[in-house]
Amino acid sequence: MSTLTPNRTATSDSPALPPGDTPWRTVLGLALALTAALALLLSAFAWPATQTRPRDLPVAVVGPPPVVEQARAALDRAQPGAFDVTAAADVEQARDLVRSREVSGALVLGPGGPSVVVATQAGPAVAQLLTQVGQAATGAAVPVEDVAPAPAGDPRGAGLAAGALPLTVIGAVAGAVLALRVRGPGRRAVGAVVLALLAGPTAVGVLHGWLGALSGDWLAESAVVSLGVAAIALGVLGVAAVAGRPGLVLAELTVIALGNPLSAAAGAPALLPGGWSELGQALPPGAVVAALRAVSGFGGTGAGGPLAVLALWATGGLVLLAVAALRTRRHAPYAAAAA
Repeated sequence: MSTLTPNRTATSDSPALPPGDTPWRTVLGLALALTAALALLLSAFAWPATQTRPRDLPVAVVGPPPVVEQARAALDRAQPGAFDVTAAADVEQARDLVRSREVSGALVLGPGGPSVVVATQAGPAVAQLLTQVGQAATGAAVPVEDVAPAPAGDPRGAGLAAGALPLTVIGAVAGAVLALRVRGPGRRAVGAVVLALLAGPTAVGVLHGWLGALSGDWLAESAVVSLGVAAIALGVLGVAAVAGRPGLVLAELTVIALGNPLSAAAGAPALLPGGWSELGQALPPGAVVAALRAVSGFGGTGAGGPLAVLALWATGGLVLLAVAALRTRRHAPYAAAAA
């Protein structure tokens, strides 16, 4: 006589679920939670785009003092609070101010007619904006001098803007995968570092070598990307190690849903609302973009702050992993005694 055995096939793909139908309140709760997540993501990605405009954008103006003051007043009337005007003695000083990242561009109002000095690699949107300002001031096209032009392979500067999200995602996904699939804080840290060392040259090979979206030193660009991926992955790992899965979710949302939209990859930090621009530059995605722009177009000028942010995130992640490891070792004897 054969004995009937329970059919486990139907539930073998979800062994963690309790027997019976899922309560309706759980189903509705999940639907509400996912709807809230949709609203959060839409707000995080769409809100910065709708609020992008110049705010205290540093601009140099070359010309006699009365002309500089007239330009300052005209700019303030046209767009109040949009520009922070600095007087420059001559065109060469204006170029130096743009190359040193002290100003975003310059308006030259001399006897030979107006012209504009821009640096596209600091942000194509800013260069385009300043060109439009110069044209609006004269009612005609003006000569444009670009002291940090976009790479020849990417004249619109779209490659770096498009590449920022994949760099963020791979670092965040790596942190989640290592946190969930690898045991031991040390092994997780090594996994993140190895990935980062491989990701830097790989990403630069695509962005610089193939697409031509970068134009600086290959080694410096690879180092920036590697440090950026390490900062994201180790930061996620560290938070997850001390705060568990809720911490992992929070870290992922912070990096992807907040950090990437505020990275100013498609614009410039000065085009974001005050406070949000600073927050964006304090998160790894914004710091990676800023550092890559610095090493690609300005020989590293202006990279110190972003690199410090990335180093702080990477070091903080390692410290949190070490704290989690010490906590585990401290509790291990008690767990063994209880067993």
